[in-house]
Order: sequence, then C-alpha cells, then structure tokens
Amino acid sequence: MDNWTQRTSLLFGEEKMQRLAQAHVLVVGLGGVGSYAAELICRAGVGAMTIVDADTVQASNINRQLPALHTTIGESKAEVVARRLQAINPELRLTVCPVFLKDDNIPELLDSASFDFVVDAIDTLSPKCYLIWQALQRKLRIVSSMGAGAKSDITQVRFADIRDTYHCGLSKAVRKKLRKMGLRRKLPVVFSTEQADPKAVFEIHDEKNKKSTCGTVSYMPAVFGCYLAEYVLKRL
Repeated sequence: MDNWTQRTSLLFGEEKMQRLAQAHVLVVGLGGVGSYAAELICRAGVGAMTIVDADTVQASNINRQLPALHTTIGESKAEVVARRLQAINPELRLTVCPVFLKDDNIPELLDSASFDFVVDAIDTLSPKCYLIWQALQRKLRIVSSMGAGAKSDITQVRFADIRDTYHCGLSKAVRKKLRKMGLRRKLPVVFSTEQADPKAVFEIHDEKNKKSTCGTVSYMPAVFGCYLAEYVLKRL
C-alpha cells in the first residue's frame, strides 16, 4: 500500500506519527459533529478507535452528517461510519458499538479498553453528563462538543473551559447538571459565542432528555468536528 499518511508525516514528523499510530481514541456520538471528528482523527493516522452510536440514518440527517445519504437511510450510523473509516485505513483497529448509552453501561464502555482520548459528541443531556463525569473520575483525557444548532457563523467557534462558555444553552445545562453531580473540574469544550437564532429552535416533547431541536446548516457541525479532531491530535 502507498504511504497514505505521507503528507501528515511531512507536517508532524515520524515520532509524532508513531504516537498517533499507537493511540486509541473513543468517539461517542456519530451525528453532524462526531462523524466529522471520527473521520478526521482516522485520516490523521490514529491506530485504534472505538465508535459509539445507536441511531440509524434519517432523511433529516442528510444536510449535515457524513454517514447520511439517500442510499443509507435506515442503516446504523455506527456501521456506515465504520465502513468509511476502514476504507480510509484498512489497518485501523476498530471497535464498533451500535448501542444506546445509559448510566449503567457507560462505566463498562470506558473500562473496555485503555483509551488515550475520549471525544464526547452526544447531544442528549443525561448520557452526555454521565460520560463526562465517569471519564473525569478515571482521569481520562476528554474533549466535549457543545451546541452547534441554530448557529451559522464559524468565526465564533472557540475552545474553552466549560465554565467560561456563554450564549450556549447546552453548555449551561451541562454545567448545571455536572455541578449537581459534584463535579468541579475543568472540562475542555468546543462552543460558539454566537447567539442562537431563536426562530431556529423548536420545542419537542417525544424525546427523552431532550427538550428542543434546532435548525442546522451543513458546515457548522463539521467545523465543530474539526475543532474536536485538532484538540485530540495535537495532544496525542
């Protein structure tokens, strides 16, 4: 096989490429943000990945999610992303978990391998906060995505500690819940300083742990995924 990581190696150098090849990254959530984060981490040459998402592809996902095509509607997002990652790097050591995360199976997931980094791209509050809490209890390195919905200005995307975020409803909800769980540690996140467009936020009543859904545009979740990938790769 041709050296498909040659261009990355020219930028990072062989020693850093070896570190990436030996690393194991867990990506939880494979929607608009997580699917891009997973693919970019894979394309950089990370040697092992575990990907988690129980959802199937819906037509409403096509505007922003890598696994979402008219030809993949109804398929498992985790399985579609897995095929992409293995087509990018056939030697990738890949574990695919098409399961719903709940409080009782998150510890099992985090203890299932020696993870070098955890990427949280979950968009429902309870499993998101419990994953963060359990990861930090284990002293695992983690970076978390906040809300990309109802926003459209990529110049306002930032890295921050969650305590320094603003104009982000998901950040506020996560902070509040983590405080109730007794967590006071720093948590690196990707968020946007842009005010959410109120006309693009709709209340929903049929989804557990989720009170609203937001309008989205193709590039915004992808940018969040790029930020997550950069954060992980630079630190590995």
